[in-house]
Amino acid sequence: MNSLLFTLLIGIGATGVMDAWGVLRKLLFGIPTPNYGMVGRWLAHMTHGQFRHNAIAASARVSGEEVIGWIAHYLTGISFAAILIAVWGNGWIQNPTIVPALLVGIATVAAPFLIMQPGMGAGVAASKTKNPNAARLQSLITHTVFGVGLYASGKAVQLFCSM
Repeated sequence: MNSLLFTLLIGIGATGVMDAWGVLRKLLFGIPTPNYGMVGRWLAHMTHGQFRHNAIAASARVSGEEVIGWIAHYLTGISFAAILIAVWGNGWIQNPTIVPALLVGIATVAAPFLIMQPGMGAGVAASKTKNPNAARLQSLITHTVFGVGLYASGKAVQLFCSM
């Protein structure tokens, strides 16, 4: 299997694992699932030159924001999978291991902390939210789950390809 297809599959798979965690987290702990429509709204407003909002939920709705947000969510997961493969190379593709996947997964928490949350009005590392430490912990857990998803998806694709 070529590296591009492998990257797409593990990125989609890992993002799916992260989304499944969001649903499970809601069922077990009552923590709402992420609203990717707000991500879509934020991204759509960028096309008009607005990159930062005081509160993205208070900004004007954008047609198709949910679809835009979900597509961006999965493209981001694929991009993070590409980083994993770029750093660890074809050796990781041939024999996925957990440590590189977890390192990349945990490192990806920098994206919401430093880009998304400030841009959407939540401050750096959710500093402007009602409970910043809880938000930070949930982000860290979710991105760690994404790392587990990178590994699990890599192993699944490897298993499928060896059949």
